[in-house]
Amino acid sequence: MAVHLTHSLYLRADGLSVAYAHRRVFTDLGFTVAPGQRLGLIGENGVGKSTLLRLLAGADGRADAASPAVGDATVSGRLSRPARTGLLAQELPFRPDDRVGDVLEAALAEVRAIERELDAAAMELAVDASDERAAAASAARYSSALDAAERADIWSADSRRDEVLEGLGVAGLGLDRRIDEVSGGQRTRFALAALLLSAPDALLLDEPTNHLDDDATSFLEDRLRAWRGPVLFASHDREFLDRVATGLLDLDPGRQGALALAGSRADAGTSRVDVLAASGGTVFGGGFSEFLAVKAEERDRWRRQYENEQDELRRLRASVAQTARNVSHGRAATDNDKFLKHFKRGNVEQAVSRRVRNAEHRLETLEREQVRKPPTPLAFAGIPSGSHALEEASGLLLQLSDVSVDRRLELGALEVAPFTRLLVTGANGAGKSTLLGVLAGTQGVDRGVVQRRKGLRVQLLEQDVRFADPDASPRRLYERVLGERRAEQVPLAGLGLIAAGDQSRPVGSLSVGQQRRLALALVIARPPHVFLLDEPTNHLSLALATDLEEALGTYPGAVVIASHDRWLRRRWAGERLKLEAGRAVRETVRQR
Repeated sequence: MAVHLTHSLYLRADGLSVAYAHRRVFTDLGFTVAPGQRLGLIGENGVGKSTLLRLLAGADGRADAASPAVGDATVSGRLSRPARTGLLAQELPFRPDDRVGDVLEAALAEVRAIERELDAAAMELAVDASDERAAAASAARYSSALDAAERADIWSADSRRDEVLEGLGVAGLGLDRRIDEVSGGQRTRFALAALLLSAPDALLLDEPTNHLDDDATSFLEDRLRAWRGPVLFASHDREFLDRVATGLLDLDPGRQGALALAGSRADAGTSRVDVLAASGGTVFGGGFSEFLAVKAEERDRWRRQYENEQDELRRLRASVAQTARNVSHGRAATDNDKFLKHFKRGNVEQAVSRRVRNAEHRLETLEREQVRKPPTPLAFAGIPSGSHALEEASGLLLQLSDVSVDRRLELGALEVAPFTRLLVTGANGAGKSTLLGVLAGTQGVDRGVVQRRKGLRVQLLEQDVRFADPDASPRRLYERVLGERRAEQVPLAGLGLIAAGDQSRPVGSLSVGQQRRLALALVIARPPHVFLLDEPTNHLSLALATDLEEALGTYPGAVVIASHDRWLRRRWAGERLKLEAGRAVRETVRQR
C-alpha cells in the first residue's frame, strides 16, 4: 500500500485512492474533519464507507483489534489522524468467551497507562527540581502527560464507566457475563461503551445506531455533540444524521457527474447548503434532509442534460451525413443551369462546406465533452409472485399460548393471521429476537404451546448475516438456495438488490449491507407465508429501506418486524406489540 500516515489533531484524507482487482472504490478522495466537527459518511452499500473508516483506523491495512485489514486493495494517498483514534466497526472484535468486565477494563487500559505516566512525570518533576536542565525536561514531560490526561479525562474514568453503561442501557447485565450470553444489540452497546470509555482523541463509527433503542440513541447523540475531537461516522439513520452531523461526505460516485455539469454553486441551484466537490467524494455543509432534496435536484438536472445532449448528438450526426450526401445531388444540368453554372457553383459549395465544417466541429466537441450517462441507482423491484397459497385463505397461521423461554420471553398469547402486519418493539434484551426465533421455529420453548398451520412456510431475515461459503458468488448462492428453475423464473438481477457487477464477486468480499441485501433476496424470491424481519433496515441504504417498507405493505402474506428504527416505527400502520423484559406491555405511540 502506497499510503502515508501522519498524526495530527485532525482526521484528513488527501488524494486517497482505493481499488480492488475487480473494481475501483474511490479516486483522489480528500476531506478534513477538525476537532469538534462531526462528518457523516453517506452513500449506497458498497461505495467504500467501511473501507474508508478502516483505512483511517489503521492505514497500513494489517489486521488487528483496532484496524481490520482492507484485504488485497491497492491504496495510495495521504492520511492524517490523532495518535489515539478509536473505531467502532460493524464486525465486533469480541471472542465468545470474553467477559463484559474484561472488555471494559481493556478499553480503559490506555487511560490507566496515561494516569500512570502522569504520576511518574509528577514524581520526576519533584525529584529534578534542583537541576535546572533536568527540571526543564521533566516539566516538558509533565506538561505532555497532563495534556494527554486532560484529553482522556482520566480522573472520571470509573464514574464515566457507570454513566456510559447506564446511558446505553446495559448497566444491569453484570460485568461477569460472557459475550455469547448477551444479545447482538447488547454486544453492540458494550462495544460502544468500551470505545467511549477509552476516550480516544478521534472517533470513527460504522453504523453506530444499529441495535440501539431510543434512549441509547439519544445518549449517544448527546455524547457525540459534546465530543471535543473530530468524529467521522457512517450511518443510514436519517434522524441521527440530522441531529448529529455538522457536515456530510457523500461517496456516491454518481454525484461527481451531477456536480460537474452543474458548474458553480449558483448555477447548481444549491444555495441552501454549502457544496464542496472533490474527486471521489462531495462534502455538504448542511443537514441530511436538505441533502436529499439537493441530490434529487442534481440527479434530475443531470438526467435532463444527458438526454438533451444525446438528442443533439443524434441530430448533428444525421445533419452531417445528410449534408455530405447533398453536396453533389447528381442532377443533370439544364440549359439555364449551364448559364449560371460557374457563377453559382463556387458559392453553393462554399456555403455547404462551411455548414458541414460547423456541424462536424460541434459534433466533435460534444462527443468529447458530453456528460456521461447517470448511473442507474439500485431500486428494489418489490416482492415477486410465486408464494404457494395455503388451502384456506382464512384462519390462523401461527398461535402462541402461555409461551416461556428461559427468562427471556413470557407471552400469554399471540396470533398471526394470513395478512397480519405486526411491529414488535422494545429495548435490547427485551425478547424481540427470541420471539422471532420462536415464530420461525429455530428457538424452542420451555413451556407453552406453539401451533402452526400444516404446510406453513416461515422465513426469518436475521440481524447478522453469515454465509458458510464466502468464496461463492451471489448468483451461485441464489441458484443453490432456490434451485435453477426458480432462479430462472425470478432472476436475481430483477430484484434490484444486487448490482450487476457484484453478482459474480465472492460474497465474502461484499459489504455488510450488500450481504444483507442478498439474504433478503434469498427470502423474497420465494415469498413465505410468514415473513419475519429482525431490524430489517440495519445496513440498508435509506432508499432501499424505504422501498422495502413500502413493499412490505402489500406483501402477499403475514409480516412480523422487530425494529428500533424511529422512522419506520412512526409510519407503521399495522398492529404493535411492545416487550419489556420478555413480557408484552401496552405501547404508547408518540406522534411528532
